[in-house]
Amino acid sequence: MFVDLSHVFHDGMPGVLFKAENGETVELTAHIRPYMTHAQSLPHYENKASFEISDVAFQSSVGTKMDAPRHRFEGANDVASIELGRLILDGVVIDARHAGPRQQLRLTDLQFPEHLAGRAVLVNFDWDRHWGTETYRLHPFVSHEVVTWLCNAGIALFGVDCANVDSTQDPERPAHTRFLRQGILIVENLTGLSRLHGAAFRFFSIPLKARDAAAFPVRAFAEVRE
Repeated sequence: MFVDLSHVFHDGMPGVLFKAENGETVELTAHIRPYMTHAQSLPHYENKASFEISDVAFQSSVGTKMDAPRHRFEGANDVASIELGRLILDGVVIDARHAGPRQQLRLTDLQFPEHLAGRAVLVNFDWDRHWGTETYRLHPFVSHEVVTWLCNAGIALFGVDCANVDSTQDPERPAHTRFLRQGILIVENLTGLSRLHGAAFRFFSIPLKARDAAAFPVRAFAEVRE
């Protein structure tokens, strides 16, 4: 059985807010429209066939997406350098559905199984239910202590069903810094993790092989073992 863990990637989708140099608030998003319509293409094929070509423009940090080390560290490994074996991993879901807005969760707030080395650790805050609302921006996060513990446990990937693995009120971005320095990939804006509690599964998070990209949208899904 396969479980889709990706939000729909669509024109005008919600994204991260930040302040531009001129002080204006900017929201990252995607723009999807026809570059060539079926009607426009007909003359190219003597009216015997028609095709639509899409024009898609977006910033790399929108939707369900993966951060490569370059996202945090200039000149570090980009998305294209990630080997396939690092994109398909045994996964485990951590239940954090008790978390509230902007709550910092410590080790005592979470239960981790043994043997996390080489696995994808996905934290289910159940925050995907707020997707597209202002509450989505007020997501919980894990503490420095949890990040350090997971790094020492040797995980391969850390994922969350909210907009950021860090508190957006912490400019040091400790989770991004520690995970990506250690080569631990990050996946944000997951959805549907509640369907995986107690399940054995493989986690797939597949971006395009995009050279020089620091982050990129992914098709994330789980293959549940019977």
